[in-house]
Amino acid sequence: MTIELIFKIAAVGILVTILGQVLKHSGREEQAFLVSLAGLFIVLSWIIPCISELFTEIYSLFQL
Repeated sequence: MTIELIFKIAAVGILVTILGQVLKHSGREEQAFLVSLAGLFIVLSWIIPCISELFTEIYSLFQL
């Protein structure tokens, strides 16, 4: 995991928070929820390969 990935995740979090607040204050709670959900899926698509790589390294470390 690089520091760039952490910054990307933080940027998505900040952007989702701002968009969510703007949408909630304009009375569009459903769209705010969808923005949050989309942000979650984006971050998960970045994190899942890293988790897979971690489990592969642990597997090879213990040679199971």
